[in-house]
Amino acid sequence: MIHLHDIRYVRLGTSNLEESVRYATEVLGLEVASRERRAVYLRSDARDHTLCYFEGDPRDHTVAFEVDSAEELQNALAALDDPRYRASQGSATEAEQRRVRDFIHFRDPSGNRIELVHAPHHSGRRYFPSRDAGITGFSHIGLRTLDARRDEAFWTRMLSAKVSDRIGDAPLLRIDEVHHKLALFPSTFSGVQHINHQVESIDDVMRAYYILLERGIPIRFGPGRHPTSGAMFLYFEGPDGMIYEYSTGVRRIAPEEEKDYHPRNFPAVPSSFCMWGAKPDIPEFRK
Repeated sequence: MIHLHDIRYVRLGTSNLEESVRYATEVLGLEVASRERRAVYLRSDARDHTLCYFEGDPRDHTVAFEVDSAEELQNALAALDDPRYRASQGSATEAEQRRVRDFIHFRDPSGNRIELVHAPHHSGRRYFPSRDAGITGFSHIGLRTLDARRDEAFWTRMLSAKVSDRIGDAPLLRIDEVHHKLALFPSTFSGVQHINHQVESIDDVMRAYYILLERGIPIRFGPGRHPTSGAMFLYFEGPDGMIYEYSTGVRRIAPEEEKDYHPRNFPAVPSSFCMWGAKPDIPEFRK
């Protein structure tokens, strides 16, 4: 089994690089870490970067997870040696672009592009937000799946994830104490479904709500509270239709709880997504 240490970054193609960067800084509250001719790297915590926008197809999404050692990375490449996954070693130039020592890339059974990285760079300076959004860090992603049960088996049997809860067929998967770092939502196509940043408090969620209203940014869900993780949340639309989420208060499942913890199964209805009564305007959240 391949052990995932943590989620690391997301890479997104965009049809308008400068507009996407403006949104990421002025609206989302990220910090520009560095720029290249066709890509911009953005920070939300102590990592070198957690989001990279690059000039390209807006449907081109990549999610990276960190592994602990070079040996684990090579073991992962061997374990994924199957034509279905199209696993291969990243080049030295590509590794430099990703600010990592080494990496491999592959496709999950739904075709989502995944990277496993070793020795990713950290920043030598404190994250300094472009606006006071209260962000404490990049936390998780929602990923689209063409077959949730098949992909749940892949992520839990091959990639060490554990099911915390399910909403319908959609599993919420953890790789550490945090309730989930990855969620798989049934869809008709693959790709990143939403990107989550944690904020300090409910005050930051509500402050963002009013800022987004003033700016005319489409709010797609919330404010609300997830009955699964207990997190208070707000989902809103970004460039190229990507959905971003702020949340706070997410549940943690400590190692001593593991043996007694059993995933809960919630029906695929609105109240399973929000216990306060908010209704989602997100296709994968609507039955």
